[in-house]
Amino acid sequence: MSSNVKLLLESKQRSLGAFSVRRVLPSHKQRMVGPFIFFDHMGPADFAPGTSVDVRPHPHVCLATITYLFEGGLLHRDTVGTEIEIRPGAANWMTAGKGISHSERSPDDLIKSGQTLHGIQTWVALPKSHEEVDPRFDHHPADTLPEKLINGINTRVIAGSAYDMTSPVDYPHPIIYVAYDAISEGRVDLPDFEERCLYVVTGEMTFDGQIYTEGQMIILEAGPMPAISLTADTKVMLAGGAPMDGPRYIEWNFVASDKDRIEQAKADWRASIAGGWVDTPFTMPPNEHEYIPLPGDPEAEPQPGS
Repeated sequence: MSSNVKLLLESKQRSLGAFSVRRVLPSHKQRMVGPFIFFDHMGPADFAPGTSVDVRPHPHVCLATITYLFEGGLLHRDTVGTEIEIRPGAANWMTAGKGISHSERSPDDLIKSGQTLHGIQTWVALPKSHEEVDPRFDHHPADTLPEKLINGINTRVIAGSAYDMTSPVDYPHPIIYVAYDAISEGRVDLPDFEERCLYVVTGEMTFDGQIYTEGQMIILEAGPMPAISLTADTKVMLAGGAPMDGPRYIEWNFVASDKDRIEQAKADWRASIAGGWVDTPFTMPPNEHEYIPLPGDPEAEPQPGS
């Protein structure tokens, strides 16, 4: 393995019921890369007409989630009142902060027609100073994200700054998140950040004389790096940034710098279920009436007023 590569990670299949994802982070070999603590490759998953994605409402705290699609669509609902369709090329950034719950389902038109769903879902930790901010959802349409063609490779900056471009995404920690889409065979230099990884979504990438293929992630060493070479129709994601301000703990959908905060989030979710979502720590997104219980908990019916 190249001296510029700290680690090679192979994605692992995880079933989400109606479809599977390929999970790379967190790994027992590498917990985080910059602020990135979770990295899932969704699909490509084919849904026939009449079938759908149905991820019921579930909670998050002390992190931000990013959904970036290549194909298909999702209907996002959350407890700050958001109800929006997520489509390819947009950056959909949900800041959980002190607590949010949300669902992801197929839009009605794609249930009727069927769809291929393909994308990347990542989580980033929030700095300790921002872990308990008010929750929010920010949708950045594809045409608001800066991009340019570099040697035949369409280069889009989803978050942070690179290649003389700056994303409109507001995040309180140095970050870099870039999508490369090779229209033709080409090479592109890498921006210099202390912590970086490259994930091959489709196709073939050559880095420092070694070929990497779909589902592989390489964690790079710090310092200047050689360019990457991509074959035509290859898609690659670059993610990273400055190291986070201390370790993070992760359990189910909760991420925090303090284990006690995760225990509190678990208790809050149980209390919200028992209380029927009325005057409880977590509430229901608009037009939702289902929920995902904590792993191992029964799917009990809410008891309003209890």
